[in-house]
Amino acid sequence: MNFKKIHIGSIILKRVTESEIEADRICNFFKCSDDQLTKMYKAETLDSGLILKWSKLLEYDFFRIYTQHLILYAPQSHTFFNADQNKTSDLPTFRKNIYTKELIDFILELISTGEKSKQQIMSEYRIPKTTLYKWLSKYKEY
Repeated sequence: MNFKKIHIGSIILKRVTESEIEADRICNFFKCSDDQLTKMYKAETLDSGLILKWSKLLEYDFFRIYTQHLILYAPQSHTFFNADQNKTSDLPTFRKNIYTKELIDFILELISTGEKSKQQIMSEYRIPKTTLYKWLSKYKEY
């Protein structure tokens, strides 16, 4: 899975194929035609409401793919850059450093294939050295 360039339509199509759900059922669920369904499969991006419906229909969290992208490619916010540290928000706050099994596998595969060194992983993806080495010892097949 390429977390850098996400083509949500092709990922949805792959899940539909795995789930073996018929197109008629999907069209009834979305109240759309076969042509509109095909357009969704070809779309690189979709409205978040549509992605939510796809997630419910296919019982798969497609938003998690975007979360993994943020973990890997969005810069971490540093507290000293935030001038208003005492400011509170009504929006929920989430921890950024929650690593899924898929993400860990992706990182360890980069190391095992020699595509990236441990140092490159730590600097590019901002994964702490201790975390990376814990993964390496825990998942020894890499």
